[in-house]
Amino acid sequence: MPYSTLDIRQVGSTLLVELNRPEKLNALNHTLLNELEHLVTEILHTRDFRAMIITGKGKAFAAGADIAELAECTKETGADFARRGQRVFAMIESLPIPVVAAVGGYALGGGCELAMACHIRFASPNAVFGQPEIKLGIIPGYGGTQRLSRLIGVARAVEYMLTGDSISAQRAYELGLVNRIIESERLLDETLTFCATLEKLPPRAIEAILRTTYGVLSAHYEDEAVQFGILCGTDDFREGTSAFLEKRTPIFSGR
Repeated sequence: MPYSTLDIRQVGSTLLVELNRPEKLNALNHTLLNELEHLVTEILHTRDFRAMIITGKGKAFAAGADIAELAECTKETGADFARRGQRVFAMIESLPIPVVAAVGGYALGGGCELAMACHIRFASPNAVFGQPEIKLGIIPGYGGTQRLSRLIGVARAVEYMLTGDSISAQRAYELGLVNRIIESERLLDETLTFCATLEKLPPRAIEAILRTTYGVLSAHYEDEAVQFGILCGTDDFREGTSAFLEKRTPIFSGR
């Protein structure tokens, strides 16, 4: 399958996947999610790789869902919109090989959720994380309510989701959201070096670690999708997405 939103190459036994919509800050649109799903399915079938790196071209890892597509959601379609992203990210999290996010720049909204679906996160000093969905009148819908709570603790996760505040790379490291901070010019090379060290380790033991660590999680993803859909039917969602696209401050009514 030819990919239009992903740039893919093999480095040793590592598959390097670059999100390739730099003009849109690698926003996660339907095409990109479809291509990610197809790619992960191919990996599961071939098992040719020992690790995978996900990163983004340009100044962002991924700045979130494509707001123009998101704004089309209704109460009836919003839950399915969330389930779509949840399914793809769950497939990434369930891969039997380590998946490392190399985050240089913005990882916001769906981009942060994608990074959290990876098993390990390395970031450059200028990386920025966050779940700002509340500013659009909705909640994280691609598993963020569950994964952020798991990674940094419930109280801190709730605080960041309620405020929509950004998290600097240093603060993300302090919270446990990020494994390592690496200078921008060395981020990709050092991530590739880390993945190369995994080639010397027993693949079945690696797979067992991933399966036992992630396979027993009982996240409330369906509750998240249902609430996401309900909020897509509110006036506040319409106001939040319209204001974003019109580059103005939203005025929320509570309806």
